[in-house]
Amino acid sequence: MRIPFIRYNHRKHLDELAKLSQNAEQYQILYDPQSYRSALLEHIQKAQYRIYIVALYLEQDEAGKEILAALYQAKKLNPSLDIKVFVDWHRAQRGRFGEDKSNTNARYYYQMKKQHPDIDIPVYGVPINRREVLGVLHLKGSIIDDTVIYSGASINNVYLHKLDKYRYDRYHFITNKALADSMIKYIDDNFLPFEGLQRLDIENHKTRKQLKSAIKSLRQHISGTNYQYTNNTDNRSLSVAPIAGLGRNNALNKIIHHLVNITQKKIIFCTPYFNLPNILVRDIIRLLRKGRKVEIIIGDKVANDFYIPEDQPFNISGGLPYLYEINLRRFIERLQSYVDKEQLIIRLWKDQDQTYHLKGVWVDNDWMLVTGNNLNPRAWRLDLENGILVHDPKHQLKHQLQQELDTIREKTTLVTHFQQIQASQFYPKQVHKLIKRLSRIRVDRIIKRLL
Repeated sequence: MRIPFIRYNHRKHLDELAKLSQNAEQYQILYDPQSYRSALLEHIQKAQYRIYIVALYLEQDEAGKEILAALYQAKKLNPSLDIKVFVDWHRAQRGRFGEDKSNTNARYYYQMKKQHPDIDIPVYGVPINRREVLGVLHLKGSIIDDTVIYSGASINNVYLHKLDKYRYDRYHFITNKALADSMIKYIDDNFLPFEGLQRLDIENHKTRKQLKSAIKSLRQHISGTNYQYTNNTDNRSLSVAPIAGLGRNNALNKIIHHLVNITQKKIIFCTPYFNLPNILVRDIIRLLRKGRKVEIIIGDKVANDFYIPEDQPFNISGGLPYLYEINLRRFIERLQSYVDKEQLIIRLWKDQDQTYHLKGVWVDNDWMLVTGNNLNPRAWRLDLENGILVHDPKHQLKHQLQQELDTIREKTTLVTHFQQIQASQFYPKQVHKLIKRLSRIRVDRIIKRLL
């Protein structure tokens, strides 16, 4: 059968992408955050020669302290271990909203270092832009020996389900030396040599003004970089490919665009925030018109990490889940005919007051992207993002991937009509007032690009 030229072009890009051979038995998916926390601690305990922890933040709560204490213990027992921690520079130097500004994660890292003067575990802050709102370190994938532990989860009580609350994510453990080496090399080559990278486990930190030019140089450098590795497989075998991206036309954005456009039967998206870039909306509509199936699994507004219950003090960030819900209602209303034909499937994830942080793309059981990319304008342009593209032409990971999707769907409700989504006139009074004011001066458009 002759392949249409446009789809052939997208497929050609994916086929020509360098890939790394992957042993199916060394690819493990976990399905809940408590199992993830236990496995992460076990890998740290058994580490032989290297541990690179990469996260948006490592919180000074019970779970964060447990992980950092495990790192110090591992280094104490094995002084030759190469341990480094990388977090976002801005996020580490501000406290939680409403807390003492001096009570920061960076301050905690320094206190830990003082308690262990003979053990050096550097905690680095990576500034992706001069201001947090204009870009953060959203890179994922911690490396322990030859295993890449890929999750969108940061390190705190909620992401690791240490106490009663959890934030649901994806948890992939990929043992592959070439993959681990490429991700280590990316950090060693693109972070460590640059002045913009700053130690956070020290008493005094440079100001944003002092680092202005260094941050600019770091961002400019990273914008043109990607993972470096040598292709060692073909398109007939299970493979993985790490991809990094920063800026509008980056490699990760292009891969997502290609994935959508090679879909022959069905594509599945997971995102916590329904705020898709325009290019993805156009791609989805094009697929629907061609008769393809599209499933989108989104967090309900109460499962959004910005959601503020009505009995708690309200602030502007609490309006975000409602802005995303307005987007979703309009999207479904526009495409209701495809929902009626069960061609467009919309699922809302909700588990009481727990939160949802899943991201990813699945295409025709052959391709899967595990990523921290929220599939929104901010991820598309501002943050440093990455992902691991899995090509599984023989469906060797089929059962694990299916179980992951089945587990995600367990807590979802199928949306069959746009009127199932609450209309804005029924929002709490303070939310309705805020959205009306933002819309009148069109600030809502700017907010949705930045958050």
